[in-house]
Amino acid sequence: MSAVHPPPMNEASARQVLLVRSLESADGASPHWNAADADWASRAATEVVGEDASADRFLARRAQLALERLGDRDRQFHKLTGTGRWRSWTGAVLVAAGFALGILMDAAGPTRYVNILAFPLLGLIAWNLLTYALLLTHALAAPFRSAQRRPGVLGRAVARLGGALTESPLADQASAALRFRGEWARASLPLTAWRVARVLHLAAAAFALGAIAALYVRGLVLQFQAGWESTFLSAGQVHQALSLLLGPASALTGIAIPDALQLEGLRLPEHSGASAAPWIHLYAASLVILVVLPRLVLALISSLAARRLENHFPLPVGDAYFQRLQRAFSGQAARLHVVPYSYTLSPQATLLLQDALGRAFGPRAQLSIAPQVGYGGEDALPSSILPDGSPTLVLALFALSATPEDENHGRFAEALAKALPAGTPVAALVDEAAFQSRFGKQPERLDERRRAWSRLLEGRRIDVLFADIEHGGAPSTLAEGLSALLDRHARHGGGQ
Repeated sequence: MSAVHPPPMNEASARQVLLVRSLESADGASPHWNAADADWASRAATEVVGEDASADRFLARRAQLALERLGDRDRQFHKLTGTGRWRSWTGAVLVAAGFALGILMDAAGPTRYVNILAFPLLGLIAWNLLTYALLLTHALAAPFRSAQRRPGVLGRAVARLGGALTESPLADQASAALRFRGEWARASLPLTAWRVARVLHLAAAAFALGAIAALYVRGLVLQFQAGWESTFLSAGQVHQALSLLLGPASALTGIAIPDALQLEGLRLPEHSGASAAPWIHLYAASLVILVVLPRLVLALISSLAARRLENHFPLPVGDAYFQRLQRAFSGQAARLHVVPYSYTLSPQATLLLQDALGRAFGPRAQLSIAPQVGYGGEDALPSSILPDGSPTLVLALFALSATPEDENHGRFAEALAKALPAGTPVAALVDEAAFQSRFGKQPERLDERRRAWSRLLEGRRIDVLFADIEHGGAPSTLAEGLSALLDRHARHGGGQ
């Protein structure tokens, strides 16, 4: 019977992977880590997990081995691993604070007369009902949002208290630390949001319980009278409103809501009111039904969602860095597929692309160039332009000298993306060579044409890279641009 391994890419493993990634991607060489160390970590991880292991297990084990070696070389490096870690005591502190604030709330009002239409607890119930409506609205709108919704002011404050948005980088690891802090905050945003939601729901429930407790404690030593007054409402209308609001509590407690005639006898100032005890019981029960229980259910949902992310952390591993490591582990080569549109790729440009591809994705990377799609051919793309297998990146190739037209260039880019398998990274490369040879001394025209192409392609959610691939531009610059395209695709949710 084979051994059962726990899911390797949990929260702790993801933190380690991103930390090593930040160190290996930081600008400038590190005195504690170099290319030979990176190669050793990859080889050692492959030997430990075996060649048949998943990419997640390989990346997690590689990061663990790298951090063990780094820890031996620099004891202070261990401090960096605590950056952005959630403080588990945050929830207990805020829940206790919520309960204390609830006790301090004057739930009965400033006098010993309880206005059953202006009970402070009524405002608390209304606020929570509004919160539920907003949560439902956000949940229904979530599938239509292109970017993840960031926490509000209160959520960010709780996240900072919990440690998810704090910690200062070490002086000797500033570049890597700053990169890691930003990447971890972005990668852990869904987990942080669920943790913050859990804390806020529990704190809201504790606040309501504190208010109920304070109300009953005051009721033990003080005599409260209940009544109501209104300029516009009749006793019949008040009865209808109270039946709607307090009906569930009345059914639960068995305390009947007075009819219109009885309510007329509680009208102030004509009458002196009656004992507030039944109304206190009804409002307290309503608070439990409408605030405490729903908040506890929402806290449970948030807790389960957070636990799922803690154990199965969705680390986006589709960027150039992770792709390079996974290809080295699996032995597969990166593949760049270029589809020119009304553009003839010269041999010199082909060599420059191949050189940049090797710099970005390794010496074994492969370049394939599809037959040119002529102007106007976007409505019926031939199957011959599609790549074989699953390419690392597909580029629609345009010339900057062409005026960007949505009905032609835009439709071609969109049609190409739709013709590829779902999840295939697609971007656009716009060659500036011909345009620069004519207008190289007019930088304002170059900027204007770039903006026009960017508006056209990014409006169709296609990332764009501008480069001179005809006149021997720096391959390293083009390589960085290709890597950045793959990174942006991974960040936008298509990396996995």
